[in-house]
Amino acid sequence: MQVIFIHHSCFLVEVDDKVLIFDYFNGDRVNGYQFTGRIPSYAPETPIYMFASHKHQDHFDMDILRWSSRYPNIRYILSKDIRISPHFLEKHGIDPKVRERVKFVTPGNHYEVDNLSIETLNSTDAGVAYYVTLDGVSLFHAGDLNDWKMEGAGDLINGKQERAYRHEIQKLSDKPINLAFVPLDPRLGEHRFLGIDYFLKNTDAEYVFPMHMWQDYSSIREYKKKITNLGMAERVMEIERENQVFPFGEL
Repeated sequence: MQVIFIHHSCFLVEVDDKVLIFDYFNGDRVNGYQFTGRIPSYAPETPIYMFASHKHQDHFDMDILRWSSRYPNIRYILSKDIRISPHFLEKHGIDPKVRERVKFVTPGNHYEVDNLSIETLNSTDAGVAYYVTLDGVSLFHAGDLNDWKMEGAGDLINGKQERAYRHEIQKLSDKPINLAFVPLDPRLGEHRFLGIDYFLKNTDAEYVFPMHMWQDYSSIREYKKKITNLGMAERVMEIERENQVFPFGEL
């Protein structure tokens, strides 16, 4: 098994013969940034599962729907706020039949897609977060579920964010998590560590990958230096570049 950090919040996980891809978008979709992450090519018959946590342009790219012509076994798990009506697809030159491969999901529900068991959590921003189990491996991808405290937002708003975030993370407290992908957004300034810190202290996730860092990975080492518990610090994976590969073998 291996994990590839594609870019921003996009991670690719290879489990046995299956490929799971979370929150992919083409690198030129976000103004002011040029992301360089690339999805590897796979044999056409490879089972591929594309997840999108919500419709924001740094988490979803409608061009992934075109991949269905290349990979006949591709399936899409999309938050229901992503609108792809037949008319929309035809307008953009995408075969409307692709909808037959899409499972639309809403927060707080359980879904089965082939042998993937998928639970959705509510986001503190938009869409969903995903808890996925398959072939004895458990994954959590937060999407935009985070403690989005911001300077100047006020105690009322920031307090609501904190309570909502902690409420969702508590749902994971008794679940096995081999791999987790959790925001560490440098734009939050002094509050940037709050979400990932609470996650680490309140789940048993083995390996935690920071994400949503806008190509600034310096906060990872800064955060790890602040952690007094060595075992907890070792659970945080150090991302240094896009397209970085993390081999795990058997978990």
